[in-house]
Amino acid sequence: MSAPSSRPSLSIIIPVLNEEKLLESTLIAFSDDLLERYQAEIVVSDGGSTDATLDIARKYRTTIVEHSEQHRQTIAEGRDKGAQASRGTVLVFINGDTVPADVQRFLEVVTDFAQRRGRYARATALACPVCIHPSERTAMDSAFHTIYNRWVWLLNLLRIGAGRGECQIIRREAFEAIGGYRRHLAAGEDFDMLARVGLRARVMFAKELMVYESPRRYRRFGYFRILWWWTINALSVLLTGKSSSDTWEPVR
Repeated sequence: MSAPSSRPSLSIIIPVLNEEKLLESTLIAFSDDLLERYQAEIVVSDGGSTDATLDIARKYRTTIVEHSEQHRQTIAEGRDKGAQASRGTVLVFINGDTVPADVQRFLEVVTDFAQRRGRYARATALACPVCIHPSERTAMDSAFHTIYNRWVWLLNLLRIGAGRGECQIIRREAFEAIGGYRRHLAAGEDFDMLARVGLRARVMFAKELMVYESPRRYRRFGYFRILWWWTINALSVLLTGKSSSDTWEPVR
């Protein structure tokens, strides 16, 4: 299905690669009724899926961007190309395995942000709290995400732009002003983007915008290993402009 012809206020950009197991749950959450009510569009930016991901995306009101080049696409490039194909004044980057805890409330808050109303009217970008859905959540999940969300909140309170890549929200003009995501980064691109925004404008932690991510990566690798990867990639990007990881291993 194609996106409506009138210009949307919000562009929900979903980078995907072989997400046939989880993508539909994300797309279903953003129903046609909600998309129309909040003047939103969905852009699915595919990195070269070989499963049923694109077939699933075509069942919904989406604009689809397909990667047809020979090189392996980074998630940064996928997000960036999705932004180029979008038309909204506010860009909402959300992963294919991630769903807002309360979709209507999520869209209400982001719409207020887009129209420069409410508590985030003066912000340029928003970072979102991330957790695991209660049906899958363990004690370790709760502990880790509570601490990490507090850490992201503190960084933004100190005017250091930070936020998880599972969901990042930014005004289009600011995104274009910093040149978008750095496409060469295989990891750490989410940290890098908001850090660059934070050097010139306000990034705020929007506690109302909780999203639930899939626990699949934590289940395979464990929290300590993932936290180590996040840390060394963030430091590498900060100090050298390159991620320490050559690729970010997909977990499907």
